[in-house]
Amino acid sequence: MAYIFGLIIVGLLFLSLHYFTELTRSQKLIVAGIFAVFISGAIMYNTYVAHEQEKVLAIVQKYRQGQTIQCGNIEINSTNFDLSGTNSFVGKKNTPYHLQVIGASECK
Repeated sequence: MAYIFGLIIVGLLFLSLHYFTELTRSQKLIVAGIFAVFISGAIMYNTYVAHEQEKVLAIVQKYRQGQTIQCGNIEINSTNFDLSGTNSFVGKKNTPYHLQVIGASECK
């Protein structure tokens, strides 16, 4: 839905450039190119963030299923770590990892 809204905004920008400005054709093309680069960057950023969110959710799901997760040289499991609300693993008391915090985004 956001992409449709974005296309409408782009269309309104081009209409305003066409009818309501005294810019030359090359200046209009430069403005349109800059705007297109900006929109492309936003789309690539959104795609990257969505991919990272899927990765973190897959790691959290593995943890909740009782599987062991590798984070660097540390093995994360429910006997040594708790899952916090920020998708981070916190070392349990009376373990070698007590109060150690590891973000789920750092795991594989």
